[in-house]
Amino acid sequence: MARREGFDCYCITFAYGQRHAVELEASRTVAARLGAKAHRIVDIDLRVFGGSALTDAIDVPKDRGQPDMQTIPVTYIPARNSIFLAYALAWAEVLNSRAIFVGVNAVDYSGYPDCRPEFIAAFQQLANYATKAAVEGKGPTIYAPLIHMSKAGIIRTGLELRVDYSITHSCYDPHGDLACGRCDSCIIRHQGFLEAGVPDPTRYAPPMGGSADRSRPPK
Repeated sequence: MARREGFDCYCITFAYGQRHAVELEASRTVAARLGAKAHRIVDIDLRVFGGSALTDAIDVPKDRGQPDMQTIPVTYIPARNSIFLAYALAWAEVLNSRAIFVGVNAVDYSGYPDCRPEFIAAFQQLANYATKAAVEGKGPTIYAPLIHMSKAGIIRTGLELRVDYSITHSCYDPHGDLACGRCDSCIIRHQGFLEAGVPDPTRYAPPMGGSADRSRPPK
């Protein structure tokens, strides 16, 4: 979406101590496929704090059906998006960039407080005071173009922009490079494909042996 608006894209991914490296490899593939001008993978270790099923010895919830949007699940990582945006803000200043794009979503999100419009607006206020570029009137605007979209709407928009979803990754607890099909992220993603009326290209781990199933998550 940023590229469609004429921006040169500089992508940033975080190796923050998450359970797996699959999403890091996926980010490299996606950035290269979409023609990013540069792609940085930044090492930060949020395991030193823990407090999340993605960075600590806490089980990832499975088979919850449609997640309860009123309850913040244990997959929430304390202050993660604040930390990510702070790094992006620093790189944007070095690049003389006037825009930061972030893919948070407040419609089908899993109850995370840092995926809400209020959070983005508050961080924009911080960014307006936090850097030399901003004080000089050249600070970046934070764009969250997916924030009010349904998952189905996001999928349809991506397809219009020729996104290959088979190279993307969402699962919290994959089996090798296969999505588990049972965590909140897999359930929300798959439901988005169903509602969009398009095939789900995700490779899911089989429940009891056999080959990976591209059509649906295991029950």
